[in-house]
Amino acid sequence: MKCFSTRAMIALGAASIAFLGCTSISRISSPKPEYVRSASVGGDNPFGGAPAVDVPSDARAMSAFLRAEVAMNDGDREEALKDYAEAVQYDPTNAALKVRLATLYVRDGRLKEALDQVNEALAINPDSADARLLGAGISSALGDDPTAEKDYQEVLRLNPKNQEAYLYLGTLYAKRGDYGEAEKTFQELIKLDPNSFLGYYYAGKVMVASKDYAAAEKYYQKALDLNPQSELVLLDFALLRERQERPQDALVYYNKITQINPNNELVRKRKAEILAGQKKYAEALDELKKAEQVETNPADTRTKIGLLYVEQGNFDDAATEFNLVLGAEPDNYRVHYYLGTVYTELSENDKAIAEFDKIPGDNEHYVESRLQLAYLYDKQNKYDQALGALKDALAKKPNDPEIIGFMVGVYQEKKDYPAAIELARKMVAADPKSDKFHFTLGAALDQNKQREEGMAEMKKAIELNPANAQALNYLGYSYAEQGVNLVEAEKLIKRALDIEPEDGFYVDSLGWVYYQKGDYKKAVEQLERAVNLTGNDPTITEHLGDAYRKMGKTKEAGHEYTDALKKANESDQVARLKDKIQVLQNAASAGH
Repeated sequence: MKCFSTRAMIALGAASIAFLGCTSISRISSPKPEYVRSASVGGDNPFGGAPAVDVPSDARAMSAFLRAEVAMNDGDREEALKDYAEAVQYDPTNAALKVRLATLYVRDGRLKEALDQVNEALAINPDSADARLLGAGISSALGDDPTAEKDYQEVLRLNPKNQEAYLYLGTLYAKRGDYGEAEKTFQELIKLDPNSFLGYYYAGKVMVASKDYAAAEKYYQKALDLNPQSELVLLDFALLRERQERPQDALVYYNKITQINPNNELVRKRKAEILAGQKKYAEALDELKKAEQVETNPADTRTKIGLLYVEQGNFDDAATEFNLVLGAEPDNYRVHYYLGTVYTELSENDKAIAEFDKIPGDNEHYVESRLQLAYLYDKQNKYDQALGALKDALAKKPNDPEIIGFMVGVYQEKKDYPAAIELARKMVAADPKSDKFHFTLGAALDQNKQREEGMAEMKKAIELNPANAQALNYLGYSYAEQGVNLVEAEKLIKRALDIEPEDGFYVDSLGWVYYQKGDYKKAVEQLERAVNLTGNDPTITEHLGDAYRKMGKTKEAGHEYTDALKKANESDQVARLKDKIQVLQNAASAGH
């Protein structure tokens, strides 16, 4: 089953937050990303990251600390948390170690336990900027803004170059309506870093909230100068123009956004409303004002920082930011959805499932969350639960071809081919001219040993779309597997490779055609390339072993068979590979 990437799945739900300025996650970026680096907060890093920790002197604490570091490097965060807690137990006066443990608690959503560790760290070292900064974030998340404000001010006393403290302190001022102090704080951030994209952006948002639109425009323009492709700023500019009752100018910015990101459904709806309602603009503007709230607060800021971490692939820090947001806004289902996608990326599937399960049926992210749940359950071979999630999604979006196609795939993995075929036939009946639907049906029929009918569907898919590389490859590989029509098979697969030259599975198909033709040298060339492109597919690795064996390279063949056996999940392939390895071992023994 094809995995949904984190960026792709977040982007599916991102349109709903466009009025907050986060339209397309995969396109939120700054011309230079130093505002989300991952070094120590107390050092040169302006944003986030774990504090530096000296190796504890106590032998037991040292042992636990080193195990925790290894676990973190291995991605085993649960083990790391347990080991850091043990290290703190044996070295209770190590303030930096307590902050490290608190950071992991935050990442797990355990904010009160994290705050306890921070307070203990500050009792040991009141001048720890790391502890103050993390504590401020937790206090804000738990609704204690006065304490957070004091802590951010103290961080800036201890470390006047800490950009994160300026950013969150400014948004706290804005949250309580002190726009002058907020602007002054963002100006300090800009003075510290004249290229601070977020400094200009949030200064602009504060000015919008205070209704100083001329100042807002200046700040937004500076942010846009730093990143002309920023949907954050372009969207806010468009909304500003609507507030100023300048719909034509708003359309200019909306058009720029759709040029950058054609899939931004919310912006397209805004454009449509303006274009359709220009004769009744007052009513349209009233609706906009009802729908739109200018959000300038730490939770909104942390959400955006978390999304920037996602863009950089820094999923641990993204999880920390999103958990802090949820501490302040436990019903923020948008962020539950983001956190679920981040946990998915981190392979913490149970946590991801828990986050997606929290999203209610009337929420705009519900359908996407069901698709994510289906993917996670399918990955765990929990096919009935995957199908249940997909049926929930289908109830919200009846006859959606993407959802039905996903269900077909799950039925195929469950080996319930009749159910897969039945659904695929419905897809074809609904849209007989869809080459993709004919391909889906053809694959299901072939798996159900209805090969002739399946190949007819593949040919129909190619007839409808001669550039359908999947169908070209499938048909060609099917011929190769049967050892028939090998000349035609080679032509079909080469056509697929003309379209997608770096697809390792297509390269494998071509190698297998050469194998069936008896041209083992060419077969090895293609199959070695296929293995390099795909990495861990057991069938391709087995194919390479077969080709090596035909060339008399028994040592290399044995290596590939052994490697394939480690990766294989299907019982028939496991048995086949064991037989091949045994044959090679018997031959080697006889030779001795």
